[in-house]
Amino acid sequence: METTPAFALLLDVDGPIASPVTRDVKPEIIGLLGELGTAGIPIIFNTGRSDAFIREQVMEPMLAAGMPEGFTVHAICEKGATWFSFTAEGAGVVHVDHSLAVPEAYADDIRRLVAEKYSGHMFFDETKRAMVSVEQHVQVSNADYRAEQELFDADAMAAMGRHDLGVVRLDHHVPGSDDTVDYRVDPTIISTDIESVRLGKDLGASRACELLRRDGIVPAAWYTVGDSRTDYAMADWLHHNDHVVSHVDVRPADGVPAKPYEVLTAAYLGLDDDVIHDDAGLAFLARWRDSLALAD
Repeated sequence: METTPAFALLLDVDGPIASPVTRDVKPEIIGLLGELGTAGIPIIFNTGRSDAFIREQVMEPMLAAGMPEGFTVHAICEKGATWFSFTAEGAGVVHVDHSLAVPEAYADDIRRLVAEKYSGHMFFDETKRAMVSVEQHVQVSNADYRAEQELFDADAMAAMGRHDLGVVRLDHHVPGSDDTVDYRVDPTIISTDIESVRLGKDLGASRACELLRRDGIVPAAWYTVGDSRTDYAMADWLHHNDHVVSHVDVRPADGVPAKPYEVLTAAYLGLDDDVIHDDAGLAFLARWRDSLALAD
């Protein structure tokens, strides 16, 4: 039987849900996610994070707070390369698209590179199943990390060349000997992801729709939420595929691009420009919770 909730939430995790400083999720956000789920709002995480991060930082706190029976949360991880679902009974099977994985030999080289040259500023994320990611140590200042990140990214690009793998970083394309570019070095404010160019928040949006269709859920509208320009890809995909969507940008300092759909920032809620990241995410979750109460 098909159900049509008023809207569904497609949420990036770092920034809107988890603090990019502490990596933790506010208890208030956990509570609001539970309230929205109880009200029948589908919640899907669409993140570059690993399934292990989602289990530890989001799922376990939600289970501890009490998830209602019959409520399923979907988590699309590593930008669409892996995905799993969880309920009040815990996590289901983690699915991995191995065709989207970075070659193991390259991953081993990056692991050694971090250990030998960059371990003072960043660590190799051993929880990733398809991507290769390095991340800023919490105790390191972001300014110091970002300076070191530039050097690491250059070394990661050079390592791609040694493996004869075509790679792109921002506007810099370096094809392999077969003239293809199959991989991307993608810097964020606290990490660098090295990944297949087929991965992205648009792939995550496609998987989200597939998972909801499997459950017989067709939302009347979508809210996508992110903190970077790349997060707009989930709203782009939904709009292109004829879904009603609004995108929430919780870190609009990079500039809000012109889009054919509604783009919301903290200013929409009457908040100051310095309300960003999970503070803005919390405010929007509370607004959506309140809107459901008013509808009742």
